Amino acid sequence: MLIAAEHLLTADQLAPPVPGPGFVAVADGVISAVGTGLRTADVLLPDGYLLPGLIDLQVNGYYGVEFQIADAQSWSRVTARLPATGTTACLPTMITAPLGRLAEALRTVAGFAPDLPADGARVLGVHVEGPFIAPGRRGAHNEKWITEPTPGAVAELSDAGRGVLRLVTIAPELPGALAAVEQFSAAGVLVSVGHSDATAAQVAAAADRGARMVTHLFNAQRPLGHREPGVVGQALTDERLTSGLIADLHHVAPAVCGLAFRAAPGRIALVTDAAAAAGMPPGEYLLGAEMITLPPGDSRPPVRHDGTLAGSALRMDRAVANAVRCGLSLPAAVAAATRIPADLIGRPDLGRLRPGAAADLVWLSPQLATRATWIAGRLVFTDGTASTLAAVHADTERT
Repeated sequence: MLIAAEHLLTADQLAPPVPGPGFVAVADGVISAVGTGLRTADVLLPDGYLLPGLIDLQVNGYYGVEFQIADAQSWSRVTARLPATGTTACLPTMITAPLGRLAEALRTVAGFAPDLPADGARVLGVHVEGPFIAPGRRGAHNEKWITEPTPGAVAELSDAGRGVLRLVTIAPELPGALAAVEQFSAAGVLVSVGHSDATAAQVAAAADRGARMVTHLFNAQRPLGHREPGVVGQALTDERLTSGLIADLHHVAPAVCGLAFRAAPGRIALVTDAAAAAGMPPGEYLLGAEMITLPPGDSRPPVRHDGTLAGSALRMDRAVANAVRCGLSLPAAVAAATRIPADLIGRPDLGRLRPGAAADLVWLSPQLATRATWIAGRLVFTDGTASTLAAVHADTERT
């Protein structure tokens, strides 16, 4: 199959500064060729942008389902619908809970994750956000369940999540946290600094031990100070660290989002931090097995009863559009949602349009909304409009 597009965004470091016409050839679920210029094709996309599938490293739930407490059928249902948001790969996220409950949830997921349907967003592993966090920076997490990262606690999560635990968020200032960073890293788990009151020096020490990420930059962490840089200052200046950013423009103001992109080019990964409320009407939902409320209003985040932000209702395609609104170029915004998160978690086969990479593709409209999505070269979503159906008709017949 060959897909030609008026505007192609490869998300590669060598991508042109301005998107131009090009084509992607797909065979056996991978990209076999990428080129510039328009050619006769099986699928011709007359406008908008063709780009790699979007990768979300922090998603607690969606469409009324909280991953942390959901069964295999519910995971399948959500991952099957995520391509409608442009997401083709993700790290379902579990937040602070009693240690034994988290371990049991990881064991459960490890049992069914390999059998999730191939026509949904790829599950790249699980992100455990807590329980090794700072009580004073807990955000929407339940303080009763926060604990210290003892070697035994770290081993319990690592063992339970063998094969699926991919990312863990930890506050490096906690007793035993730096040793825990080393322990998780040695087990092949990416460590992120988050929900933390750490000083810049403590964040640097965590990076010395193997931490490579900062969870939802600016939120639930010591802010930037002109004498004590804090978590934010170290995140923006330490070349070893890539930061997740919730670009719903509620968690972080547009001007501050733009500042982060300028301060740390190539080291910001767009995330949604979506809760079960995402994609749903206003009402009550769950996060960490506790109630949250999604208020009326476009893209407004859900909250706890005390008004604390509790995840988001963000879509990944909207995050890309918002990043552009904050002053980022479209190619850079796409890279922040594709290549940068893929590289961070060690998946160079994802997040770019390059021969040998997985044929996970998204067609965005000129307004940067998802029109169609392919996973491993298979069409898994169209928005149902006449123009989209006409453009992908050949592919629909093929698949």
